[in-house]
Amino acid sequence: MGESVKVVGAGLAGCECALQLARRGVDVTLFEERPERCSTVHKGDALAQLVCSNSLKSTKPTSAAGLLKRELDAMGCVLLGLARDAAVPAGGALAVDRDVFSAKVEEAIASEPRIELVRHEVRDVPSGPAVICAGPLCSDALFSSLEQMLGAGSLAFYDAVAPIVDTSTIDLSVAFPQSRYEDSAESAGDYLNCPFDREGYEAFWKELVGAERAFDHDFSRSELFCACQPVEEVARTGVDALRFGALKPVGLTDPRTGRRPWAAVQLRAENRDRTAYNLVGFQTNLTWPEQRRVFRMIPGLEGADFFRYGVIHRNSFVDAPHVLDDTFRIPGTQVRLAGQICGTEGYVEAIASGLLAAANTYADLRGLEPLRLPKDSALGSLVAYATDPDVVDYQPMHVNFGLVPPLGGPRLKKQERYARYAERAMGSLAACIAERPDIFVEAANEGFAEP
Repeated sequence: MGESVKVVGAGLAGCECALQLARRGVDVTLFEERPERCSTVHKGDALAQLVCSNSLKSTKPTSAAGLLKRELDAMGCVLLGLARDAAVPAGGALAVDRDVFSAKVEEAIASEPRIELVRHEVRDVPSGPAVICAGPLCSDALFSSLEQMLGAGSLAFYDAVAPIVDTSTIDLSVAFPQSRYEDSAESAGDYLNCPFDREGYEAFWKELVGAERAFDHDFSRSELFCACQPVEEVARTGVDALRFGALKPVGLTDPRTGRRPWAAVQLRAENRDRTAYNLVGFQTNLTWPEQRRVFRMIPGLEGADFFRYGVIHRNSFVDAPHVLDDTFRIPGTQVRLAGQICGTEGYVEAIASGLLAAANTYADLRGLEPLRLPKDSALGSLVAYATDPDVVDYQPMHVNFGLVPPLGGPRLKKQERYARYAERAMGSLAACIAERPDIFVEAANEGFAEP
């Protein structure tokens, strides 16, 4: 083809983008700033590093997250397969051993001769063709360069990370293995549960809402992304807020009492050997000493040692609907954005946007029509939202069925409606793929897997 593409950022979006381009016969220079420059939350220089959680969400085909995975499989996604190879038990979700997953992605990048990995910080928007996948922790220098080019102020929200504890320090006479409702024999016991009685829960809640924060800030709704709100911020909305949220005890039975707990903290395995667990839903802005004090009030964690404390950090994203076109390209340039810097929030969503950016960059290089996914698909509906100029007060968004067009006809129960959404989406996507052999099949000669 002759022309190469610069991909800035070797996270989930950047690695998927680079691999998709390379498998279509495009030479790629993949830039990663670490270890030259490291963010406040990344550790080491591993590629495709998962920061906030090790969960890639539900695999149920009738959920929006599960549907997105099916769509990516149909489009020949690479990283999703590597995630399954690095999976750890997580009930109906796809969760990974972070280190194993990163190692598999690095191996895939290193084994692709068309990709040159350059460990260097990119401080200015490069000349095209290029895809910027710098993520929500984009360096100040590059984000400033983007602001100058886009002519619009940045938007930002706060994101938070949950703590991880040493399994050997969990009291397993109290914490018990069980998945909510035990969906299948395979998922039984994928989580550890720390059960509260009412008195213990209310004492914990009181200490949690009064604990010292790492920095004193009264977060507004626009600053806090709803899926990653600090646990203490959720607790401040009411004594029962956590009991009906992350600590809901439904579907659980404490083997010591034979009854459902008043509330339960769930712990999810960080790796296949289950030597570490993260506290599900416990993203936090508490100081580290307060995390030790308050979180050790959780039954079973009284003597817990923390491999990692929770932290809160500022994420940045651009006002995509008003500064990018419907393929996330900066108008008048050969530069495209992908990943969470566009406000498409979530691990699998980042992978998906990297795949889509690669497909459209490939289309640009070949003089082809852009790939526009059907708006009734999970990914297509997210792209439609994130590039709709009529969107007011743009905020980060996961895939969800609230974004897809309604079905029409009589009102259906939720699960039947979701099943219809999924069936419609896969039919529309199959037709789209069949209509675009120039993007999905022509590259097979370069090692691309035809869907």
